[in-house]
This record gives sequence, structure tokens and C-alpha cells, in this order.
Amino acid sequence: MLKIFVTGTRGIPNIPGGVESHCQQLYPLIVAKGHQVLISRRDTYIERPLEEWQGVKLIDLFAPRKKSLEAILHTLRAIFAAKRWGADIIHIHAIGPAIMAPIARLLGLKVVFTNHGPDYDRDKWGSLAKFVLRLGEKWGGLYANQVIVISNVIGNIIQTRCNKPSNLIYNGVKIPELAQQTSYIEQLGLTTDKYIIAVARFVPEKGLHDLIEAFNGVELGYKLVLAGDADHEDNYSIRLKQMAKANPDIVLTGYITGEPLHQLFSHAGLFVLPSYHEGLPIALLEALSYGIPSLVSDIPANLEVELGQQFYFKCKDIKDLQEHLLQLCEQNFSRDEKDRLIDFVRQKYNWERIAEQTIAVYHKAMN
Repeated sequence: MLKIFVTGTRGIPNIPGGVESHCQQLYPLIVAKGHQVLISRRDTYIERPLEEWQGVKLIDLFAPRKKSLEAILHTLRAIFAAKRWGADIIHIHAIGPAIMAPIARLLGLKVVFTNHGPDYDRDKWGSLAKFVLRLGEKWGGLYANQVIVISNVIGNIIQTRCNKPSNLIYNGVKIPELAQQTSYIEQLGLTTDKYIIAVARFVPEKGLHDLIEAFNGVELGYKLVLAGDADHEDNYSIRLKQMAKANPDIVLTGYITGEPLHQLFSHAGLFVLPSYHEGLPIALLEALSYGIPSLVSDIPANLEVELGQQFYFKCKDIKDLQEHLLQLCEQNFSRDEKDRLIDFVRQKYNWERIAEQTIAVYHKAMN
């Protein structure tokens, strides 16, 4: 039995974010396979204290609610907590927190680092923050005992920057039972199969402003639902909401989880992800797990999912996005076509296999 301490995430359960969703799915499975897991949560995101969730132990540690500091300072505190707990492995998620990997090694901890993508490509970061993130990527790659990457694109980055092999383990997704209830979507004024959904944080690199511009310029007979919000309200997120509210056919839900999100996914006609940067997009995998035809930008991480040519548009190209929206909204996808999407996800992004692969990396790190 291994004792695994996890940091680099805001926490679980039901805290929005790709890394958070990843951890929420993965670690109960690792516990079920006979290992102990303790996840450190950032206290500013916690609505109610919990000591344990689905067998995963939880510890709430202070983190300043400041985007440039919270991840790094929280990880530093987490490393000392891991040492006190007697962890066999500390698993650090994301490149910002990974800048603390050398300290974990100095304390004698075995380190596994998951690189979820080059966050320094995000527009929200200034030049100093981008430098720190690049440093975190490099130090995580160099000082971790084992590195996990979620796509070949990221694996190539680690090989180039750190001259080090990595372990490719895709993100996973659970196959849900489709919701029969429609109370939430009716509350939003939506009709089954007649709305487009985008699930993302309100930050520039998600490209939601491109989606709004494209949607405003075509007649689709669909509504557009933007499910998400900003972690830290700024000029961009304020402007994005103003753009959305100017069109009565655009619906803002804020951050949602649980049954509301389940209903939105279950009854959507199309999912769109117009992002400029991704590691491996969990929101896309979730949409596919519901059998939703999905239109995404042609960035490397999205292309790696291999959806088929008709489901990709040129990144940042509004006209191409509009043409694809028109084509896909006019196409009536059969139940068999949607079921094939679900089967594709079930085979390629299976959480049980991912848990086994992750445990194997832990044993490699120990040896």
C-alpha cells in the first residue's frame, strides 16, 4: 500500500477546473485499489469542511486568493504537510506548482509530476508569470522522479526541454446515464437538441469571444449556452459577459456542476470548444461521453483526439467557425452516430485503465 499526497489542484469535490475534475475521477479509484490518498485543498475555494470524500482524505491549507501566488504558495505548504504525513509519493499537478519539486526532493520525498499543458500560453499571464511557469515546467520535468503527460504534444515538450522521457496517460471520462429530466434547461428557456453548449473558464485563451462573434453573425435557430465564469473577475470576463448579454439567444449559467450540468450536456445539440490552448480538454471528453457532436479549434491538443475533419475549424478564424456551425447545426445526427462517439470515449479514455497506469508510475518512482 502506498501513501500518496496530492497537490497542485484547488481541491475536490465539485470545484470547477480541468485538473480538479481529473483528480475527482482518478483518486477514488486509486483508493479502491488499496492505496491511501490525501489531497490538499486551497481553503479559499472550500464551501464546507470535509475530512474525507469517497475514501480520499482531505486537508485544507491556506492559499491567498491571488492568481499569481495561490498555486505556488499552497504547494509549498502542501510539501511540508506531505512530509509530516509520511507520504511515499507527492503527486504535483500542473506546471506552476511544479516549481516546488526541488524542495520536495530536498525533503526526501519521491515526486511524480503531471504536466497538464503549457499554461504560459494563456493570455492572462504577464511576462514574469510566464517566466515562472516555464521554470516550473522545466524544474518539474528535471526534478520529478517520474513525469506524466496527458498528450503526445506535452511529451514532446518535456523531451525537448528536459531531455527526459515521460509517461503518456490520457485524461479520462466516465460514461454517464443521460438525464431524462429537463427542468433545468426549461428554466433557462432551452429546448432539447436546439442549443449549443460551451463549458469553459472566462479567460481569453478559451476563445469564447470568438464563439460569440461567430454566433452573432449567423442564423442557426439555436441558442448558445456559456457554462462557466472567471476564477478572478477581470476586464476580459466583464467584457465577455457584456457581449453575451447583448444577445437574448445567449444564456449565461455561471459555474455549474451536478444535475444542472448533467441536464445541459444530456440535451445539447452541439458542443463547441474554440480554445487557443489546451493540454487535453476534459470538457471536450465529457461532451463526447454524452454523445454530443463537438466542434473544436484545430490546435494540436484537440487534433490529438482525432474527431474527424468536419469537427475542426481554423483557430481564431471567425468565418471558418461560422461555416462549420452552419454545417453541423443543419446535420441531424442519428442515435447510432452519437452512440459511436460514446463508444470511442469508452475505449480510449477509460478511468479504470488510467488509475492502473498511474499506480504503475508511482511504483516506478519508488524504484
